[in-house]
Amino acid sequence: MSLQLSYFESLIREAEKAKQKFEKSLELALLNPPEVKVGITPHEVVFTENKLRLLHYHPVVEKPYPVPLIMIFALINRPYILDLRPGRSVVEVLLKKGIDVYLIDWGVPGDEDRHLNLDYYINRYIKKVVNRVKRLSGSRQVSIMGYCMGGTMSAMYTALYPEDVKNLILMTAGIDFKVDGMLNVWGDKSNFDVDKFVDAFGNVPPEFLQVGFLLMKPIQNLVSKYVSFYENIDNEQFVENFLAMEKWINDNIPVAGEVFREFVKYCYQENLLVENKLRINGKLVDLRKITCSVLNLIAEHDHLVPPASSLVFTDLISSKDKETIIYPTGHIGLAVSSKSLKDLWPRVGDWLIERSK
Repeated sequence: MSLQLSYFESLIREAEKAKQKFEKSLELALLNPPEVKVGITPHEVVFTENKLRLLHYHPVVEKPYPVPLIMIFALINRPYILDLRPGRSVVEVLLKKGIDVYLIDWGVPGDEDRHLNLDYYINRYIKKVVNRVKRLSGSRQVSIMGYCMGGTMSAMYTALYPEDVKNLILMTAGIDFKVDGMLNVWGDKSNFDVDKFVDAFGNVPPEFLQVGFLLMKPIQNLVSKYVSFYENIDNEQFVENFLAMEKWINDNIPVAGEVFREFVKYCYQENLLVENKLRINGKLVDLRKITCSVLNLIAEHDHLVPPASSLVFTDLISSKDKETIIYPTGHIGLAVSSKSLKDLWPRVGDWLIERSK
């Protein structure tokens, strides 16, 4: 009888511990998450235009390499995913390599920005940023690294202004939008009337984008990751990284309506970039004009931008110095996974160094 009692008492104690652990994980993850600091690598704002801010990170070596790097993120999320937190930062890795790093923070568009289009973002915003960085650094050319939608726009910019760009790095950048992929299906003309959508809403509501991304992997996004959080609640580093990622994932911003309309139409629905028919402000965006050194980074398990959408890029450009790396991670893991940061990004830094002297 005493053995039976002892057994049931141990079960009750385990159940109580599990209850406390569950309550703690629920409080931290959902109900009242603590504030986490993100994007904290020291920097200064060196240029502003409307909502845009250009960040220049403080060098950590005495003499950085002379060709500066401009990072261009998508218009959909905040760019601090590239500088999430200490030990989870692409910016941090490249600074330690001696790269002079700049990052565009697009800011949050208001209703007054609904008419900003691809011409405005590429021929005004990015062009002004490149000119400012060239003046600040004294370099005749810059390196550009574009992530996701920012990579597609970086390719467009480099095709239009090849004289500005010494090195181009694409990260999970959509180029061919007629390959199999969930976003390509959702964005197809038969499934999505982008004109009616933008005419009705103006800027794209962040909630629309957020729900869409969550539904692409509903079990992982809504169930599995919280199970993993519960199982690792006593691991302080895991918790801090998890909360930082949750902050970024839920920190969506609206997208200017007109640039969204054009991007969906010209890329997802008409695939004009690959067909060499895309014109921005009347000028043909001809990928064959790209002759600079190119590094194409592709996430093998990318559910947002299928690898096939990015792979075609190096076949469409005229560069002789071009390399593709397919890395075994996902769309976001390419920037924040510990494996990527320890293995891939030092290699990227070395690639840049050889071409930034």
